[in-house]
Amino acid sequence: MNGLKFNRRYLISISVISALGGLLFGYDWVVIGGAKPFYEPYFGISGIPSLQGWAMSCALVGCLAGAVLSGWLSDRFGRKRLLLLSAGLFIIASVGTGSAWSLTMFIVFRILGGVGIGLASNLSPMYIAEVTPGNIRGGFVSINQLTIVIGILLAQLINWRIARPVPEGATVADIMASWNGQMGWRWMFFACTAPSALFFILMWLVPESPRWLARDRNNHTKVHAILAKIGGDGYASSELVSIDNTLAGTSENINRGLLKQPGISKILVLGIVLAVFQQWCGINVIFNYAQEIFASAGYNVSDILFNIVITGSVNLIFTFVGMFTVDKLGRKALMLFGAGGLATVFAVIGIMYFTGVQGVPLLIMVVTAIACYAMSLAPVTWVVLSEIFPNRIRGAAMSVATFSLWSACFVLTYTFPILNELLKASGTFWLYGFICLLGFWFIFKRLPETKGRSLEQIEHELTGQYNV
Repeated sequence: MNGLKFNRRYLISISVISALGGLLFGYDWVVIGGAKPFYEPYFGISGIPSLQGWAMSCALVGCLAGAVLSGWLSDRFGRKRLLLLSAGLFIIASVGTGSAWSLTMFIVFRILGGVGIGLASNLSPMYIAEVTPGNIRGGFVSINQLTIVIGILLAQLINWRIARPVPEGATVADIMASWNGQMGWRWMFFACTAPSALFFILMWLVPESPRWLARDRNNHTKVHAILAKIGGDGYASSELVSIDNTLAGTSENINRGLLKQPGISKILVLGIVLAVFQQWCGINVIFNYAQEIFASAGYNVSDILFNIVITGSVNLIFTFVGMFTVDKLGRKALMLFGAGGLATVFAVIGIMYFTGVQGVPLLIMVVTAIACYAMSLAPVTWVVLSEIFPNRIRGAAMSVATFSLWSACFVLTYTFPILNELLKASGTFWLYGFICLLGFWFIFKRLPETKGRSLEQIEHELTGQYNV
């Protein structure tokens, strides 16, 4: 395979288009943080924690639903159609959320957007993995994480530029009556409509996943044509034989049963643990509670949105580092670096909170944690999840792993305020550091290296290891 010449321009184009789902995922996930100070007065929920929390987290309900549906629907209807559905949901959610005149309407469209996130977070990396040759797959699947980070940074920049300055001492009534409270937060959501429409239009130009098409032998001509466009006739023929060998003797009707087989279930557990660890490593607490962290460091309200943009920029820069090293250093090495690095940084952050250190030193450690995560666990987890599951159950298994990831995200977000009250900030970060040490041990013991191998080679090795 190393001697083959691949059509990189074609691979980049279809990978970037499918990864636009990641950009919308990142934007939709973060935009609400900038809109929060303004839509809460509008809907009259300022000072009502239960409604504030529900408005912020309701999209997770949609994420979980999208993750559950994505496995069954993508195995039945294909990856492309589900990505088109995701794009359509993002368009509807962007227009609907920005147009909402009641909290109920706002919640409904946020949940619809969450379904789009659930679909895109599962299908975009899986699609890229299924069309990309093994020796360059890591970098290409990481394009999805890159677009997520770009979406996050885009939302941060747009929030920062749309929001007009808030005077010191402004009351809830003042914000409610201001342009920010009436229209500014709406334009933050409306801004997502343009990339959503672009994603929907461009997805029509992308071929269906050859590994999904190959499940039906009547599609072999189409499969060969797609693979040949990627790597030539020789590559297409050899890949088609490998794909057929992994699909032999299976059918759509037994996909769910296969997940319960002892060997397959062990591979599934590997994916679930890695997905949960990506969330429970604790980094998303820093993203979700950045406003509180910056405030504790001595920054005023007017500076916070700009400072969050800085963290988004660091996130973007170090995502590039991960993209360019994942196929050189390997998946396992980067994940071990991420787990060990975060354990160390969280230990230091815990000490800083315990001893009362704030200001610039604390911000430096926060930025270091984001950089460490961005070049390791953030992109590489999605690469590994898109690789380790057998062809015949990849859609269903990815659905279970993605559902586990979003469930873990909900638990993390929900429990942080409780843990922070019980353990204080120092104890909470020490707890996350301990979880990172457990993750380091699990990755060291259980995760095989997958760089440079085709999906079929990885399947053969893992199923052999677990006696499938």
